[in-house]
Amino acid sequence: MSDSIERRARRRAWGLVLPGLAWTGLFFLLPFAVMVVTSFARREGREIVLAWSLQNYVDFVEKSFLLRGLVVSLEITALVVVISVLLAYPLAWIIAERVPARWQRTALILAVLPFWTSYVVRSYAWVLLLSRNGVVNDALLSLGLVSEPLEMASTRFATVTGFVHFFVMLLTLTIYANLVQLAPNLKRAAADLGANGWQTFRHVVLPLTRPGIMVGAFLTFVLCIGDYITPQILGGNNELVLPQVIMLQLGRRADFPMAAALSLVLMAVVTLVYIAVARWMKMERT
Repeated sequence: MSDSIERRARRRAWGLVLPGLAWTGLFFLLPFAVMVVTSFARREGREIVLAWSLQNYVDFVEKSFLLRGLVVSLEITALVVVISVLLAYPLAWIIAERVPARWQRTALILAVLPFWTSYVVRSYAWVLLLSRNGVVNDALLSLGLVSEPLEMASTRFATVTGFVHFFVMLLTLTIYANLVQLAPNLKRAAADLGANGWQTFRHVVLPLTRPGIMVGAFLTFVLCIGDYITPQILGGNNELVLPQVIMLQLGRRADFPMAAALSLVLMAVVTLVYIAVARWMKMERT
């Protein structure tokens, strides 16, 4: 009797799991396998020939403009992560510690308002703000801080600014979630032991909120390094990130094998960062 119940439970469990497995296999594993195989092919004229060659990866290393795309992506992503953390932590702390509890939900809603706006609309809004005739240049000229408009649009500065505007909100949520879970007794105990405000933050608050920082930073890294829209709109084509290089291989050269190889390189970088973050968080728990 118990065996039949166990078999029915197992069949029911598989019935719930199989649709998800089928969906993952059909729309992730199968396309991923096709991309891996394609990365070993070669484009010869208008045809793609499966040559089982590593030449695409060799070209990635040897051709400077391809490798430069990855370097630029990593540089921009690192800047965005660092600046976003430095801006998001004080904002999350103010909401968690200085805003009354009954107003914190409202403050969070106001903080995440940019998420409610179209990604493309936000990017074009920054183009208008940072253009030569935009609001920022008009303000700088009016205040006498500059004598002529600054070239801010279609630069790395514009790309980083657009990214930071978006990801500060994401990091604020992850850090705030850690801050509100801290027991007030921990800070009281630190004060009883003679710690001042800075020492309490450094030795108690910051270590306990590092997981929230790392989770938010990793999400920022993943979303930023794989983004195509923001660099395309705000950065133009002056400095290409790897997703732009991939799109150029697809749109202009129709070189699907090289695009597949570059995509796998990008996935490998994300995977390595994930492994590093996961190992760090595991060490933190132990």
